[in-house]
Amino acid sequence: MVARLNVILILFSAVSFLGYGAACFFSAYMKREFDRYHLGAQRALIGCLQLSAALGLLAGLSQPWMGRAAAAGLALMMLVGVGVRIRIKDSLIQTVPALFYMALNAYLSFAAF
Repeated sequence: MVARLNVILILFSAVSFLGYGAACFFSAYMKREFDRYHLGAQRALIGCLQLSAALGLLAGLSQPWMGRAAAAGLALMMLVGVGVRIRIKDSLIQTVPALFYMALNAYLSFAAF
């Protein structure tokens, strides 16, 4: 039962970051958000890192070390994201998604693979 839940959580995170990573390149809304975060110049890099980590999560289903590394990287990225949200004085509601993905990927890096 736990193994099945872990696979679902891995797939959820991977699909989420495939979407977020792609949106970094194709979404005008994401371009505005990165400008608001004062990270406009890093948008493409962050998108590439998110896409790579999402693929790493999927690869982790057969190579656990890769999944752990990808999840740890995403958890760290989301920790920085929480810091950015605090720095720009976003509300708690605006910060919750980054907190959620930070916690989810921290869990995945330690317990799911």
